[in-house]
Formats: sequence, C-alpha cells, structure tokens
Amino acid sequence: MAPPVGARVRTRLRLTPADEAVVWAVGVHLGRLAGADLIERCRLDHARRPGDDQRADRKRALTAEASSRWAGAITRTSNNQWDRAYKNLLEVRTGLRRATNRIRVRLDVPVGQARGRGRGRVQGYQTQIERFRKQGRLQHLQASLAEVEERIAQGRVSVCRGGRRLAKLRHALSDGEAAPALTESEWRVRWQAARLFLHADGEAGKPWGNETIRAHPDQQWLEIRLPTPLAHLSNTGGRTPTYRLSCPVVFHHRSEEWAAQAATGAVRYDIVLDPAKARWYVDASWRLPSRPVPALEELRKQRGLGLDLNAQHIACWVLDCCGNPIGAPSTISLALDGLPASTRDGRLRAAVAEVIRLAKAHDCKSITVENLDFVDARQIGRETLGRSRRGKRFRRIVSGMPTRQFRDVLVGMTANADLWVIAVDPGWTSKWGQRYWQEPLNRSTKKTITVTGHHAAAVVIGRRGLGLGARRRPGVTQLHQRMGTGELPARPGDRALGLEGPGPPGGQRATARPHKTRQAERIDNRDQVAQDRPVPPVSALKH
Repeated sequence: MAPPVGARVRTRLRLTPADEAVVWAVGVHLGRLAGADLIERCRLDHARRPGDDQRADRKRALTAEASSRWAGAITRTSNNQWDRAYKNLLEVRTGLRRATNRIRVRLDVPVGQARGRGRGRVQGYQTQIERFRKQGRLQHLQASLAEVEERIAQGRVSVCRGGRRLAKLRHALSDGEAAPALTESEWRVRWQAARLFLHADGEAGKPWGNETIRAHPDQQWLEIRLPTPLAHLSNTGGRTPTYRLSCPVVFHHRSEEWAAQAATGAVRYDIVLDPAKARWYVDASWRLPSRPVPALEELRKQRGLGLDLNAQHIACWVLDCCGNPIGAPSTISLALDGLPASTRDGRLRAAVAEVIRLAKAHDCKSITVENLDFVDARQIGRETLGRSRRGKRFRRIVSGMPTRQFRDVLVGMTANADLWVIAVDPGWTSKWGQRYWQEPLNRSTKKTITVTGHHAAAVVIGRRGLGLGARRRPGVTQLHQRMGTGELPARPGDRALGLEGPGPPGGQRATARPHKTRQAERIDNRDQVAQDRPVPPVSALKH
C-alpha cells in the first residue's frame, strides 16, 4: 500500500473572549456563504465536465461578501461535497441492486429446499412466514431503488452541512418528561459549531504558505484574513484587514516539518470548535514529498509480521522470509465497544503503536493485513451471514470492526516508522489457518502458550504477504528431524493416513514415517522354559 500523501497536525488555541468573539463572527459569516453556495451547486444538478459547475461565476459572486481566497475555498468545498454525495448515491444504488437480486433468487426456490451445487447453491427460506416477510422486504427495497435511480437521473443529491446525524438528533430531544441527555440550547451550540467555515487552502507562492490563515513558526502568531463586511474588526492597521490572535500558536508534533513546509511550500489551516469541551483547535496540513514504493520482491526477502484483526484483539506472528513462524505469537487488546469516538481513536492508535514496536523489535520490514471493508456484510449480510439472533449478533460484530480506519491509521503510522503495509486477499485465511497450522504450531510452541485460530490465521496472512501458499508443504519432516533444502518426494502408491503431514485435500500425500529395522530375535526370560536353562527354575531359586 502506498504511503500517505499528506500530513496533518493539531494544536489547541487558548483564545481570549475578544479573540473568540472575532473568530466566531468570521466563522458564522463564512458558514452562511458556504451554505448558500452549496445550495447553488446542488441546483446545477449534473456538472460532470469542467466548467459546468459554474465555479468561476459563483466565486465572483462570493468575492464581494468575503474575499477572493475565501470564495475559492468555499466553492471548492461545495464541489467536493456534491461529488462525494453523488458517489454515495451510486454506492447506495449498487447495494440495493445486490440486495434485491439476492432476495429474488432465494424466493425462486421453494421453501425448505435448495438448488444447485457448490458456490452456485441457493438455499430457499426455511419457513413460509419468513418467505412472506422477505417478499415485503423486497417490495420495500424495490421502492427505495426506484427513488434512488430517479434521484441519480435528475442529479439530486443530499448534503447536510453539519452532519445528518446531528440534524436528526434535534428531533430526538426529550420533551421534558425525562431527564434529557442533551438540551435544545446545547444542541444549538453544537449545530452552529459544526456549520462554521474556517478552512483556508494553502498557497505555495505566498509568505508562510497561506495568506488567508497565516501562522509564523518562530514568532508563534496566527492571523486570519477578515471578510470585507468584518474589516472593522482588524487589529493590524496599515495593511490588508486581518486579525491576529493574542495567544501563541505552537505545534508540538512534527513542528520541524511544519516549519520547513511553511517556509518553502503551501500549508492548509482549519480552525474548529469542540463544543462539548469548549475548546478551539487549529489543524495544519500539507502535502508530503513522494516516496518510492519498494517492490514486493524486495520486501519478501526480509522478515514480515502477519496481523489478523478481530473484534476485541489483534493476533500477530512474525515470519521469516521462508514463511516460517518465529518465536511465540502475540495478542494485542483492542476493546472498542461502547466507547466514544475520541477514545476509540486513541485506543486504536495505541494498538497500532504496539504493532509497530513488535515489528521493529524483530527487524521486520513489512506488515501484512487483510484487505477488508465488509461491503458484502452491509449490502447482503442479512441473506448470507445467518438468521435470527445469532445472525444479528454476528453482523453486529462484523460491522463494529474498524477495518478501514485501522488500515488507514496503520498505513500512516508505519510510514513514519519506515515500515510498509501489504494488503492481501482475506479469503479462507481463518479456515486454512485452523486446518493446516493451528495443531502443528500448538505442538511446536511451549505448553504454556495456546495457539488460537486467530494466530494461525495471522500466519496464513503473513505467508500471503510473502508470496507463499497458505497450505503447508506435503512431505515436511517431523519436528525432531533436520529440515533439508529440498522437498521430500511423495509416493503416490504409498499412503498411510494419519501419519503423513498435512497437505491439500485429495492431493498427493506425503510418504509414511519410515520404521526402524526390527531387532533380532532374542530369548526373553518370561518366554524361557526349563529345557532352555542349565538347571530347573525351582533349583535356581533354591540356590
């Protein structure tokens, strides 16, 4: 996977009441303009060719009430929001089509029967009641699909500035009968804070990388370009109306990189408000120089770390370049259920940091993960992942795994640690790990260490990253024997079930363990009779 193309750092702004009033006024004014421009962009419907979105005309209309740079940032944001909403609409249509086709195929099969074999096998519904309910669900999905297709044809998208979840929360507020978790005034503060617009794009040829929101790394000040109607709030006379904050602005994380970028390139700044904590923050982001991605053949010549992401933990195992597990498996806790988003993000980053420390300690150059996003679980999970309470619980566990977020955080943090991430096909990793690796690894490790199926799956994932097969080689020698450079020959006609090494089902089996030469015939004391002794046994006992 390619490393991230940009970096983003955050620091807190300790604003005075006067600073907060000015920043709030600027954000509300620009947020109103951004909302009006988004409405105008949605009115234009389809604008797939350059120039159809009328960005130049919209920018010219906004310049009089803001500035040319603020107008450019607003129009670009509106275009990005419309494009993202249109792509989301296409994804919804794809999911509805898959769900309706799956239900329709199962409805064609009689109740309690199955049709086809192998992967093409289709199972009908278990009862007539379930089939009747699925017919009602099919009609509901078809109506939703018709509505989505009509919106796509007309180019009507749905965009909510501030977030649809927060907008719906307004209708779920308590009416006073019970203690409300969020009052209407508190919701109003959150809603207004989410709709502020304080985002300024970077400019490469300008001093300190930005002329709309500018920060000085050495003198530690931050200035905001004021819109034309708010020019009277400027505290820097004699030049373009700007407002300089009275608090110092210092980025503690990656400060040297930020200072170097501000001195030579473009830097984007975003000022945000966290209403729950009543804190202001400023984010700085910039584009990183491109890094050459090494070839897989180079990474496969060194050790790698295989990861298996699960609902509550991460299973890891280090593998050498030949695909053999090294040392003992590792388990990293990742309990995220019922936690707020900020806590989940912190625990996720802590788990990724532990993964990086493990890879560094064993001189690994790559970390292999599964390329998961559970699209099937969201689209046709009801029809393929089980029924009743058990199926719901399994779908809930699957949907609660932060697969994409984990992969993004892992790629970003490993790039800073000079490591690379390899994403592989997730098919059958757990099944093959339990079948071919769990029992042999349990025998080879200490008795105090229990190798689970997740650890075995991590081995299979790591082997795929190294370009090796998931199955163990047939004919591998036993643990007490030395491993040769070649593969032991397998004799097609000499099979001994139960004694051969694990191999592909139905394939060529390994030869049976060779028996030692039988010892020569010897006379055992308990087999001796009287004529074989010089004296009778009774006489020998008497003497």
